[in-house]
Amino acid sequence: MDGRDWYSARFTGVTLRCAGALILDDTGRIFVQRRSPDRRLFPGCWDIVGGHVEGGETVDEALRREVAEETGWQLAMVLAELGEIRYQGDDGLDRVEEDFLVRVDGDLDRPRLEPGKHTEYAWISEEEVELLDENGGPGDVLGRRILEKGFAVARGLGLVE
Repeated sequence: MDGRDWYSARFTGVTLRCAGALILDDTGRIFVQRRSPDRRLFPGCWDIVGGHVEGGETVDEALRREVAEETGWQLAMVLAELGEIRYQGDDGLDRVEEDFLVRVDGDLDRPRLEPGKHTEYAWISEEEVELLDENGGPGDVLGRRILEKGFAVARGLGLVE
């Protein structure tokens, strides 16, 4: 989201739309990445791949774009739609995020993190979700809720034990 979009949403009360990808590997782990401490929204928090839907873009297009921008991988398949989650960011803006459990193509051992936006990554199992409680902030709580839902759906599909 560029500065114009943020300014417009801030002063018009528009709810921003987002797309989120819970990338699942063959061992049943989900990819997370740490947001840079300089980010305006949820700095330093662990997060899933995703971001704002840009003007003229569909949620599917945004999902594909965000996966490529944030990891260098290509979206291969959507395994499940996880539904919507509504939240207000620590910037005061309302958002509705559509999340998806997905598989990607690419070298899963070598993500290309988006420079300046993310500082590290991890593949976590369902038992490791507490990693997201590190800071205890609203971004951590939101991320944990999304991951718990993703693991529950993956388990229901027989993709994790």
